[in-house]
Amino acid sequence: MNAPLRSSEFVTQALMIRFCAKVMLLWMVLLLGAVSSWSAAVSTIAIPSGGMKKDIPVTVILPDASQKQGAYFPVLYLLHGYSDNNGRWVERTSIRDLAEQYGVIVVCPDGGFSSWYFDSPEDPTFRYETFVSKELVDAIDKRFPTLPQRDSRAIAGLSMGGHGALFLAFRHPDIYGAAVSFSGGVDLRPFPNNWDILKRLGSIQDHPDRWKDYSVITLAENVVPGQLAISIDCGEQDFFITVNRNLHNLLLARKVPHDYSERPGGHDWSYWANAIKYQMLFVSDHLHH
Repeated sequence: MNAPLRSSEFVTQALMIRFCAKVMLLWMVLLLGAVSSWSAAVSTIAIPSGGMKKDIPVTVILPDASQKQGAYFPVLYLLHGYSDNNGRWVERTSIRDLAEQYGVIVVCPDGGFSSWYFDSPEDPTFRYETFVSKELVDAIDKRFPTLPQRDSRAIAGLSMGGHGALFLAFRHPDIYGAAVSFSGGVDLRPFPNNWDILKRLGSIQDHPDRWKDYSVITLAENVVPGQLAISIDCGEQDFFITVNRNLHNLLLARKVPHDYSERPGGHDWSYWANAIKYQMLFVSDHLHH
């Protein structure tokens, strides 16, 4: 027969039972939180390009609510920079969480090592304007629960992709309702020997009109005020700051409404990872949900 518990041992056992009960309750709360805390799903798919006769890798971020029957969402097309790929925005920023927070489908196409997101007049194998603004948009609207109209479609990008976002939005205002450039190379002419641009346009000496006509700052001269929601974001220490200021001043002179942001920072992921938080709010505010 076991000896009767002394009062101190009884108290100790009671405290242990209470402690274990609290631990179990805490685990149940955490488990329920994990079950009810949804996050956006990330996948990579291949979208065929008829113009380039190849499949293009595309990263797609779907808000959890997209699993519900009858739910449809606006779309942000998010472009990477020179030498990067379709996965970099997800790898280096909180875009997955932001897509969930704002209820936006985010589509990150692979723009090649140095496409600059236009149909190259120099190299017919580079047809990224046609791919992004026609083939990709059509494919995404067919495959996913999108709101397939310009007021529910935005485009953004960084560096080469910042140029690409404004270039495509200015040329296709029937496709996009909002556009954001992060540290964009919005005037190509000051950089005639950089980032493979000459491979896409030919040399600036031989084709000065191409370098002018394919620059965002030239296209901005024909933007209709109020037609497009525009945001321009660039770090004060960025090597593209001068061309971004020039674009900002041109839009001011033409009375084209736009947001313009300068903050301390350079041409790097620490700047873009911070800037995307501000610009996702801008995008969400200007998209029809």
